[in-house]
Amino acid sequence: MPAQPISDELLHRLGQLPTQTIIDGLWVKNWPQAMIHGARSIFPGKKMVGRAVTLRFVPHRPDIAADKPKGEHSPEYVAFELCGPDEVLVASSVGPWESVGGDIKFYRLFQRQAAGLVTDGSVRDSATLREYGFPVFAHSTTAKQGPAVMQPWAAQEVITCGGIVVRPGDAVVGDDDGVVVVPAGMAEDVLKIAAEREAIEHVIKTELARNPGSPGRYYPFNDNTTKLYEEYKKRGEA
Repeated sequence: MPAQPISDELLHRLGQLPTQTIIDGLWVKNWPQAMIHGARSIFPGKKMVGRAVTLRFVPHRPDIAADKPKGEHSPEYVAFELCGPDEVLVASSVGPWESVGGDIKFYRLFQRQAAGLVTDGSVRDSATLREYGFPVFAHSTTAKQGPAVMQPWAAQEVITCGGIVVRPGDAVVGDDDGVVVVPAGMAEDVLKIAAEREAIEHVIKTELARNPGSPGRYYPFNDNTTKLYEEYKKRGEA
């Protein structure tokens, strides 16, 4: 059974954490590292967080193209209408250099004020997408057309994007280090662990700045780390 939807508050708190800290939180829970391989920020400096709306592409075949719903009922447009300020479109491409869309199609994501776009493929019309303003994470940009190679086939299914399974409703967090997927059912635990690790790492860095020395005293976390963190908390510095 799918997990309960991630609340807006929980989603936004996850979005305040760096992706590497979220990866650490997943690791503590013995969850496979969930970074979408190949999806890099096309416009660096933009942070992204939202619930996943998924879109699956399949390789082009004439009968597939003929059977696919047309016009507004085509899967990509169905997916677009599910996106808003707290949703990220996650599109699985058939190859890293293939286009999942560009200017005209993604104008609708701009109108819907979507939280972002993630794909293990590429995007077209990057100059216009920059003007739209929403975060875009992709393998690259391209001038190639998508329909000659692949077709959008299904919305809101479990997909694989960049080697990572993405389920509709999962939390998707992106920054300049990449894109991480947090299963909805684990979001609260991962947030708690990741937020504490972020606080501990801040304490370690503060201590090393005050008393220069090897990070090995505290990193990876050990008894010295715990003692140091407790001391900082008592002083109200953690």
